[in-house]
Amino acid sequence: MKILAFNGSPRRGKWNTATMLENALEGARSAGAETELINLYKLDFKGCSSCFACKRKDRKETGVCVLRDDLQPVLEQVREADGLLLGTPVYYGAETSTMRAFMERLQFPYLNYENYAESHFPRKIPTGLIYTMNVNKELAESMGYPAVFERARNYLAMHFGSCELLEANYTTQYDDYAKYEANAPGEDKAAYRAAHFEDDCRKAYELGVRLASGIPADK
Repeated sequence: MKILAFNGSPRRGKWNTATMLENALEGARSAGAETELINLYKLDFKGCSSCFACKRKDRKETGVCVLRDDLQPVLEQVREADGLLLGTPVYYGAETSTMRAFMERLQFPYLNYENYAESHFPRKIPTGLIYTMNVNKELAESMGYPAVFERARNYLAMHFGSCELLEANYTTQYDDYAKYEANAPGEDKAAYRAAHFEDDCRKAYELGVRLASGIPADK
């Protein structure tokens, strides 16, 4: 059992997205899985080039992106993986540009243009999607975030079999809020983090356990 996780945040240390992913992978390892975390911002790649090589009827391989860059060996690993986990902060109401480029390259080769209901990915594997964001749940809902998250979740489920969504709201952005513009005092963010982020990480751990156990999401 191999679980691959992808960090779509430019912050690779102990910040929100990376921490959530690490907790999820710890949960997966506790269930016996081998795990690997791939930091997408360390790779040199771009999104889909619309070459449609993966849709040609005379293609040599199905479900393979022909672009040759740092993402090529990663996508080869995906074909052998038993579970996938994507994590990203929310920038302007959606995934980071790097995560979005990855999602295009990851999924488009498996999109069957003749029958959307039949993915070109050869197996059913569980996937997970983690979003971390600066806004609270109420503001996220008023700004339409759930529709964006659900769309991404639905595509992953369509291509790979199932996808579980996990959100962490009102996350801390700065070490020192006095030095930067902010929509809330640093004390408020620190208090919210102290009250909620440990529980967010626990949920991530449990998500990792479910991925490693091959348990598909109900939705």
